[in-house]
Amino acid sequence: MTLAYVGLGSNIGDPARQVRLAIEELKKLPETNLVLTSGMYRSAPLGYADQADFLNAVACLDTGLPAARLLEHLQEIERKQGRERPFANAPRTLDLDLLLYGDIILDSPRLTVPHPRMHERAFVLQPLLDLDSEISIPGRGKASTLRSACGSQRIERVA
Repeated sequence: MTLAYVGLGSNIGDPARQVRLAIEELKKLPETNLVLTSGMYRSAPLGYADQADFLNAVACLDTGLPAARLLEHLQEIERKQGRERPFANAPRTLDLDLLLYGDIILDSPRLTVPHPRMHERAFVLQPLLDLDSEISIPGRGKASTLRSACGSQRIERVA
């Protein structure tokens, strides 16, 4: 079994409901137990700015699934909730990112873990720190130090 961390985000429709539904779906994954979920945070969009704020959270899973198979399940949950990918950083009903998979560093055409930009995003780091205040990101360092470097990014805990 491996501890994996999944980022959840939504800014279309009812984002809080979308995130809650995704958490329920994570509980149903084969060979996987949902260990913890963070609080929900509201954050401004990064990249494409002309869209609504996001609601974000992080879930910790204890899984027997290989990383690539876990990613397939996450993408299926996104599809079930109407995820479309019209362009990079577009508004979305649901975004599920495999942030960490144990202490593995993986860079393939299909999957990169740790998530390649997580160390630059307060909306990922803060909920991750809610789950483990001492967590480190392989190849990047302590999440708490990285979070301090994102101090100018607007993020607000809402639940």
